Amino acid sequence: MLRIYCPYCREAREEEEFHCKGEAHIRRPTEPDETSDATWGSYLYFRKNPRGRHLEMWVHAAGCRKYFNVVRDTVTYVIESSYPMGQAAPPTPTAALVSVASANPGDVP
Repeated sequence: MLRIYCPYCREAREEEEFHCKGEAHIRRPTEPDETSDATWGSYLYFRKNPRGRHLEMWVHAAGCRKYFNVVRDTVTYVIESSYPMGQAAPPTPTAALVSVASANPGDVP
């Protein structure tokens, strides 16, 4: 079970209090009336599904009911950090970049 830190309540709570709402930092098209169907389709339906570090949007449904972002590893389920909506995503750690860059092509599935 995950323990998720709510940046608004300022405490870690059990996973059952939260709901994952999908990928974070997805920008809505700025000119809706002039946006092509392909762009709308991409905005509405296509999401990244990475193996590793992923930015997700969560809601504290059984608590303050506010939305916030979480940085979580999809392989290990380890939560790196959580931060309020509207705040910029934290940079990718340098160690992760080095480990990915130095991996042998045969090691990556």
